Amino acid sequence: MSSDVTNSRLRRALIYAAVALAIFLLGFVPMWLKARGAWRAQDNAQRELRVSQLENLLSSAVIDARRGDYEPARQASSDFFTRLSSQLDSGDSSDLAQSQRDAVRPLLAQRDELITLLARGDPAAADRLTNFYVAYRKAMAPAQPAS
Repeated sequence: MSSDVTNSRLRRALIYAAVALAIFLLGFVPMWLKARGAWRAQDNAQRELRVSQLENLLSSAVIDARRGDYEPARQASSDFFTRLSSQLDSGDSSDLAQSQRDAVRPLLAQRDELITLLARGDPAAADRLTNFYVAYRKAMAPAQPAS
């Protein structure tokens, strides 16, 4: 008799635990899915921000060079090239899509020449940097950021 009562109580406790677990999961799973979507959106926004910051560095350099402020333009250009190289070296974990990485890789060949022109305060640096900016924008336009 006592084993029947013990089995009955154990069975009842297991049923209550299963029902409690099911209720918990009914509340937890949708919130977890929602949070996961928010994390993805945050990651995408951060990637887009880093790509935008790259372009902002370059455009800042162009504006400074146009104004004849060659040292700030050189510093911004140098920072741009350093960050761009880092993105290219990151491979698949880069914020840039593969097509974007392939398109901007040849542009790095102009790095030393542009930095040298800016360091010398050569007025031709402004036109060269502007042309570089246009080429960079064209290279970045066709693809979406990596997901």
